[in-house]
Amino acid sequence: MSFPPVDNANHEGLLAFGGDLSPERLMLAYEQGIFPWFNEGSMILWWSPDPRMVLFPDQIKISKSMRKVLKSDQFTLTKNTCFEKVIARCAKIRREGQDGTWITQDMKEAYIKLHKLGHAHSYEVWEKGELVGGLYGIDLGHVFCGESMFSTVSNASKFALIHLAIELQEKNYRLIDCQSYTKHLESLGAKEIPRKDFIGILKNV
Repeated sequence: MSFPPVDNANHEGLLAFGGDLSPERLMLAYEQGIFPWFNEGSMILWWSPDPRMVLFPDQIKISKSMRKVLKSDQFTLTKNTCFEKVIARCAKIRREGQDGTWITQDMKEAYIKLHKLGHAHSYEVWEKGELVGGLYGIDLGHVFCGESMFSTVSNASKFALIHLAIELQEKNYRLIDCQSYTKHLESLGAKEIPRKDFIGILKNV
């Protein structure tokens, strides 16, 4: 069930293909800095990009407007109350530059299993009793591997990410893995670091 060394990944970060999405294989992958990403009907592709997009919890950027949102009672936050709804909403959200979703039915079922085993967590954002945003990811105990976020109203996913960062700061987590660069993540304080540095943090070096 072993993976090749991450240094074997190509320039795009593709490391391996095939295998399965069993809880054991998925956790082994995340512990080594590897994650699955593929389209419906494709074989499973495993990635370990270099550089790696990460967010150090104490470096989360909170704008003045977002501080007002945090202080208001517009949103409420819950954790692990409706994981299946969060992953389903993440799969449905249209994303710039992407056709369809990489959150296939097999991926949903695999991460729901991880959630039931206590490895995958969801953060849910509510407005007037309606689920309007959230995120989910894998908890390694010192690193949180963010998988996807969704938002149906402005600032809802930011609200979830900021609360996640604050919680992880308090628990002395090393970082939030964001996988690959986006302008949105950069605006919130995430940055790219060399893969070897990311792997060192994963291994608590």
